[in-house]
Amino acid sequence: MYKICKKRQLNPTVTLMEIEAPAVARKAEPGQFIILRVDERGERIPLTIADFNRERGLVTIIFQIVGATTEKLNRLHEGDSIRDFAGPLGVPTHTEGLRKVAVVGGGVGCAIAYPVAKKLHEQGAEVHSVVGFRNRDLVILEDEFRAASGKYVLMTDDGSQGKKGLVTDALRELIESGQAYDRVIAIGPLVMMKFVVKLTKEFGIPTTVSMNPIMIDGTGMCGGCRLTLNQDGKRVTKFACVDGPDFDGYEVDFDEAMARGAMYRDFERHAHEETCHLFREGKA
Repeated sequence: MYKICKKRQLNPTVTLMEIEAPAVARKAEPGQFIILRVDERGERIPLTIADFNRERGLVTIIFQIVGATTEKLNRLHEGDSIRDFAGPLGVPTHTEGLRKVAVVGGGVGCAIAYPVAKKLHEQGAEVHSVVGFRNRDLVILEDEFRAASGKYVLMTDDGSQGKKGLVTDALRELIESGQAYDRVIAIGPLVMMKFVVKLTKEFGIPTTVSMNPIMIDGTGMCGGCRLTLNQDGKRVTKFACVDGPDFDGYEVDFDEAMARGAMYRDFERHAHEETCHLFREGKA
């Protein structure tokens, strides 16, 4: 069992938890993830490691309440425990040797982008963080990003906080103003990453994206998290859990990934509504 040591609501639909998991904290690196089960009957879901404290044995996860499992997880409190918390899994984000990087985060994807920006900053790289949200009520980790960034640009769709517009608008402005990046690291909704890559291709800037498809076992055996990459004129299948979650953005078939990602959306919404109903009825 893994104890919840801290719980904090970041916005109406996003929650931060610090979990006591010394074995995971000891080896965790930015870009990796864990797979958890809330209880012994629960489904397995992947969540990216948002931060870690090796000395205290704590791992931070940040999740959006979208399905049945995240609803159940959000119902737990400090002092409660999670049944399973396996990891770290996946390949850490490559940060060595980078001197100037634009880290682009969208929505809850900022929870994944932050530890990457933090590590780059600790390694002495110049970090420019560009983050985007629909509105001011959904903004998360603003203070954390500012502390890890030489330049921090906040965008909102409606202009209620920061600048009005998309992260691609801000990134283009930075590039065209003369900012020369070794790499762009984009983490967020698939459509956001697709258009970040389309932009960086114009300027020939290497771009890493973090993929989070449907995932079950986390060891490459189930094939649920498969992605199609275009490498040297050939279509190649990779698995996000063992080959990723980071990939060369120029190679990812985003249209296929978006189509596959939408397959279970209605089921997920139904499962969430059913779970909420059970809690209201006191049956869960």
